[in-house]
Amino acid sequence: MIPLRDTNPTRSTPVVTFGLIGLNVLVFLYELTLESQGQLEPFFVQWAVIPAQLLNDPVGELPTVVSSMFLHGGWLHLLGNMLYLFIFGDNIEDRLGHFRFLVFYLVAGFLATATQVAISANSIVPNIGASGAIAGVLGAYLLEFPHSKVLTLVFRFLTEIPAYIVLGFWFVLQFLNGVMNLGALTSETGGVAFWAHIGGFVAGLLLIKPLQIGQRRAGWR
Repeated sequence: MIPLRDTNPTRSTPVVTFGLIGLNVLVFLYELTLESQGQLEPFFVQWAVIPAQLLNDPVGELPTVVSSMFLHGGWLHLLGNMLYLFIFGDNIEDRLGHFRFLVFYLVAGFLATATQVAISANSIVPNIGASGAIAGVLGAYLLEFPHSKVLTLVFRFLTEIPAYIVLGFWFVLQFLNGVMNLGALTSETGGVAFWAHIGGFVAGLLLIKPLQIGQRRAGWR
């Protein structure tokens, strides 16, 4: 089940969403230059979240919580994340306003990382990717626009499906995978950070309403 676009209109240009996508792409292109020089692994070690190091030195390693949100491990990792951000981010930015959306995105990413670190506290594997923050966007979208139609590729067929089915299915899949992988976690286990997805999604559900308190409905908010 792959979402391709939603049918939910927006009132303003999602400049922050576009900016986040652009920044992620630029950082990834920089990663490609490092890979060609054999310097990508040290770069990840420096700028990705390594749970054991973060817990050992929270102040010194805190910047990696933000920098890791803009790192990706390959084209599929990048394109998959940016597709979800492009489809669902504009409506959440439209609902919150530009500044509050940026705050929302970063806080959701922070809480997503905190969840993954709590689950894999002894891990020395670099954690990278925007998916935790984007999971927050998905959680917010589910709460705000549950009945919006999402054009979705299901096997070889295109069909419009309500957002609550698309995003609910996504969350259940992350949760089941997260639970099944709990027993396999070791200090050197890599793979998909399912608990970051779960934490980010729940953070989005919890943050979206409080961030709308007192906001104006027009202009740059």
